[in-house]
Parts: sequence; structure tokens; C-alpha cells
Amino acid sequence: MRAAPGPPLALLLGLVLGAATAERQHYGAGGEHRPDYDREALLGGQEEVEEFARLSPDEQQKRLKGIIKKIDVDADGFLTEGELSSWIQQSFKHYVVEDAKQQFGEYDKDGDGYVSWEEYNVQMYDRVIDFDDDTTLEDAEEESFRQLHLKDKKRFEKANRDGSSGLNLDEFIAFEHPEEAEYMKEFVIQEALDEHDKNGDGFVSLEEFLGDYRRDPTASEDPEWILVEKDRFTNDYDKDKDGKLNPKELLSWVVPNNEGIAQEEAVHLIEEMDLDGNGRLAEAEILENPDLFLNSEATDYGRQLHDESFYHEEL
Repeated sequence: MRAAPGPPLALLLGLVLGAATAERQHYGAGGEHRPDYDREALLGGQEEVEEFARLSPDEQQKRLKGIIKKIDVDADGFLTEGELSSWIQQSFKHYVVEDAKQQFGEYDKDGDGYVSWEEYNVQMYDRVIDFDDDTTLEDAEEESFRQLHLKDKKRFEKANRDGSSGLNLDEFIAFEHPEEAEYMKEFVIQEALDEHDKNGDGFVSLEEFLGDYRRDPTASEDPEWILVEKDRFTNDYDKDKDGKLNPKELLSWVVPNNEGIAQEEAVHLIEEMDLDGNGRLAEAEILENPDLFLNSEATDYGRQLHDESFYHEEL
């Protein structure tokens, strides 16, 4: 069955390019970090930034102290690298779940507590789309969209753990964020192999990692972005240095490593804010430079100051 044309590939590419533009806005022309962008992007938008600005200094400090107290699990008056890292990972998980809950309500059109494949299509594309798995479309844009849509369908079916007519909230989170569900990781690895492992040997080589890139024969060296990607392949992903990514290494590429990100941020905060050099942060050290703390993942870039579950001491 030939489905009605889906969103054009140009639209899908626009979303990707929009994300790339946002990344460039996140950093200045010289690569310097722009905390003002974090405030707007990660607080949720300009409206949330303005709300934050309206908080009195006393209220900002009160809420920040509440967060510090919660991070300090052993209540010894200091924040260690481990405590900061654990808190940041908890923050990641919290907002993944909260955002998924909000989305779930929008997708569950009939309010039965499940999101069906049909409901997902209606929310995403305003209609139910049904592509034939085995029929290649002549139009290149439509065929690209068909491939993307079929990948979504396979992931949806894998997330549907109990085989019911739709996804419950936990399954919906696994569908939207497979990195949060252990039972989805094997599927994510296989999906990546299907896309990148061109010779079918069960690994992804550097050439396969770089995709369709071929050096311009007139160029004396690779462009900067290729050099960066090669460095990432060699130093970040290829742990055993055998020149290819095995399934475990592949997972570290295709799934965000929140644990590693959290640890790096924790180390960064201590390096920047540890005034007495004892390798941990006291409340006074944080309050001495609160902007640095508020422009970090430790407070989800200030967003936690607007979420009572984080700063309220009784919770």
C-alpha cells in the first residue's frame, strides 16, 4: 500500500539543521561557552528566564540552599564529586520522565492510559501513515521518510513490552528515550548496526563511522569536522583500539552517556569552585559564586529553582 506523502525530507533535515544551529548558538564563534544561552534553552525559554530574574536574591539563595542540602546525601556539609555526579544523573532522569509524562498526555488521545501506534501517528503527522515494509518509493524524499517511519515503528513495537494495544507510560519513556530502558539497548545496538555496518561483519569501522564522506581530491587535508570525528572515534569510542567499534563500544556512541557527562560536570564544578583546595564544595563556596552553579547541570541550568520537588526541604 502506498501511503499518502509524509512530511518532506526538507522538513526533517530542517529539524536536524535547526539542532545544529542551536549548538552553534550554544557556543560563541571562538568555541567559548555561552551561559546566557543555557539559561534560555534549558530553563525552557525566554519566559522562564524572565521568571527566574524576578525572584528576589533572598528567594534565589533560599532555593539554592535547599538544593545543596539535598545533594549532600551524607549531611557532612560538603558536596563530593560522587554526590554531585549522582545528583546530576538524577536530574537528567527526572526531566526525562517529566517531559515524557507531558508528551504522553498529548499522545493518548482517548485517555485510556495507552498510546497506540495510530495515536502516535495522529499526534506526529495529523493522520495515520501506513507504509509497505517491502515497497521502495520512487520519490527520494518520500523514500527517506518511509525509512525513518519504519524505524520508528520497529522501535515502538520493541518498546511495547507486554504486547498490548499500545504503550503505557513506562513503555512510552522507553520508546522516546531508549537509553533509559535496559531492555531497549540490544535493539538500539542492532538498529545502529543495520544503519552503519555496511559489510555486515558486526562492527563499525572508521570508514563506516564517517558515512558517505570522501576527501576532496584537490584538498591537502580533511576538513576540521572530520578531524574532530576521527578523534572521537579513536579516543572516545574505540576503547580496545582495534580500529572498529564492537556492540558495547557502539552503544557509547549512539546512546548518550549521562554518567560520563555528569562526572565531567561534577569535576568541572569542583575545579572551578573549590576555594580551599580540599576536593569538595562547602555551601559557602557555592554561595560565593552562585552563577557558576546555576549555569551547570547541577541545577539543570537553574531550572531546579522552579521545581519544588528539588528545592523544598520537606520532600
